[in-house]
Amino acid sequence: MKRSTKTIRFAAVAAASALVLAACGGSDSGDEKKADSVAKGDGVLTVGTLLPQTGDLAFLGPPEIAGVDLALKQINDAGGVLGKPVEKSKADSGDGTPKIAPGSVDKLLSAKSDVIIGAASSSVSLSVIDKIISAGVVQFSPANTSTAFDTYDDKGLYFRTAPSDVLQGNVLGNLVLQDGAKNVAIIARQEAYGEALADNVEKTIKDQGGTVGAKVLYSVDATTYTSEIAKLKDAKPDAIVVIAFNETTKIIPGLEAAGIGPKDVQTYFVDGNTADYSKDFPKGTLKGVKATYPGAELKSDFKDQLLSVNPDLKDFTYGPESFDATIMSALAAEAAKNDSGEAIASELIKISRDGESCTTYEECLALVKDGKDIDYDGVSGPVDLNKTGSPSKATIGIFEFGDDNTYKNLEYITGVVE
Repeated sequence: MKRSTKTIRFAAVAAASALVLAACGGSDSGDEKKADSVAKGDGVLTVGTLLPQTGDLAFLGPPEIAGVDLALKQINDAGGVLGKPVEKSKADSGDGTPKIAPGSVDKLLSAKSDVIIGAASSSVSLSVIDKIISAGVVQFSPANTSTAFDTYDDKGLYFRTAPSDVLQGNVLGNLVLQDGAKNVAIIARQEAYGEALADNVEKTIKDQGGTVGAKVLYSVDATTYTSEIAKLKDAKPDAIVVIAFNETTKIIPGLEAAGIGPKDVQTYFVDGNTADYSKDFPKGTLKGVKATYPGAELKSDFKDQLLSVNPDLKDFTYGPESFDATIMSALAAEAAKNDSGEAIASELIKISRDGESCTTYEECLALVKDGKDIDYDGVSGPVDLNKTGSPSKATIGIFEFGDDNTYKNLEYITGVVE
């Protein structure tokens, strides 16, 4: 198993192997405010979690929740925030559609959450972001990748530790072409996440001289995919990109029945469907499928720490990002000497970059109390936030599924926004 890491500065298309990441404008997150103009908190930092416990992203819930719980344990073991233990409120974001999330947000706001970690789904976050920020609460997602957040008018209260899909789209598009594909078909969810990622994959492929023979979107409520798969087959692709959630378990058999399954056509997954399918498919079904998802290499010691919180974890996707979002929120409250959402937002970008480097809550807290500017380097990567509240440096992992329908890493690629 190859474990290499590349660092690339994204600027412009230069060759087939080049990766491109365009910096996006939009409303600034964490706009600096004078201390006397920021709302005062109640003295107790309350972290709410809006993460999937049910639905088609339920596999992401356990590692994300474990990441938050591990962070809270380390924060409280180090003395908490502003001298008091951090409290937690938990709610289910549901599936990838905005069905139950609004009610869950009401529950979290009633519990006086200052920061809400979540949602995992970009479309779910977009359905509740206005309600959250209108309450003066920070929304901090560990997994939102839609480009919609790059320009959303978030009043400076939305942040994420996962990078925009401009990056993942470039990495995936280049991977497909580097593997030799010339005519690519894409099938994707018809919502903020699926459409944005599909658009960025398509753009990269076309910019690099490849062809997208079909880009097919399907309803998130679909139960069958016969017509969509027929369009993919008609395109006669030599590679297929599947941008999906758990409905992958239905799409793959459909592709097989049409003669364009992973054994017939090189297939690619993304973060939404990079999961353990050992119990879902016959042995060998996904052998050779490649996948991308954001996040630095999961170190064995941090994996062990997550397992100490939840010994039943099978997937670890976005666990590090959830951990970092929680630690950063606590450090921002300490830096502001104020636990309100507005105060936390005013410090989040500052504590993420350009100061004295530190890697643990305890270490960073000591520096903050000494009046030092800090640069928190997280377990998910450098987490240097830009003016839109998104990472300006991020890593995408490239993985490959084996005969057992589970995935292993091939390499990691780190990008820097120009």
